[in-house]
Amino acid sequence: MHSYPPSPVAALPRTALLTGVGRRRGIAAAIARGLAADGYDLALNYFEPYDRRVLGEDTDVELLAEELRETGCRVELIPGDLEDPAVPPSIVAAAREALGPLGALVTCHCESVDSSILDTTVESFDRHYAVNVRATWLLLKAFAEQVEPGTETPGGSVIALTSDHTVHNLPYGATKGALDRLVLAGTHELADRGIRTTVINPGPIDTGWMTEEIRASGAAATPGGELGGPQTVADLVRFLVSERGAWIRGQLLHSNGGFATPAV
Repeated sequence: MHSYPPSPVAALPRTALLTGVGRRRGIAAAIARGLAADGYDLALNYFEPYDRRVLGEDTDVELLAEELRETGCRVELIPGDLEDPAVPPSIVAAAREALGPLGALVTCHCESVDSSILDTTVESFDRHYAVNVRATWLLLKAFAEQVEPGTETPGGSVIALTSDHTVHNLPYGATKGALDRLVLAGTHELADRGIRTTVINPGPIDTGWMTEEIRASGAAATPGGELGGPQTVADLVRFLVSERGAWIRGQLLHSNGGFATPAV
């Protein structure tokens, strides 16, 4: 039997801040359930007006929090509109006050309104940029500032969700591209703070927004003939924030079941 040396990565606090939670059937909710099962205490950011405006649904994050607390973990709910530049650092501060030092930041929030080159408004583009790019930068910055460079204190793991969809989804896709660059830069710029950053592109995940036509088309573009679900994203996040996943950093990972992969 082979024996392996212990991981050189210091154990991180089992506390995590997740943004963009909102609905129990969403990706962030699945990630929250997975991290709770792994013993994490959680701070959950949400913004109910987005769910109502874009998805036509009410936020049921209170029910999610009750569900998670039944597993024994602490859950802090932190509402906030990430378009406001004062909100991201205040969310991190509130999470730290409630849970202590944070070991993980998982950004699942987004602004996503379908529009194209010819009909996107300046106001919509600016809001996409503020929420998808600027807020992510400010969250990452505040998360990093909790650790002094060069100290023995463990840093943390940052995971951001992205997308490569752009056609007729211009402001969303363009700002997700910018998000990729800034998050991946963190692996290098924040290495002295022990922080590792990774971006996940999960491909099309049905959280209630897909029509039957979209669902069938997406499944047909996947070699296995089926779409992934929120749990497939959660499984990867759970691995990446763990000590076993610590060597994967500074990567844009396509965890999409081979969606739209060329057959060669």
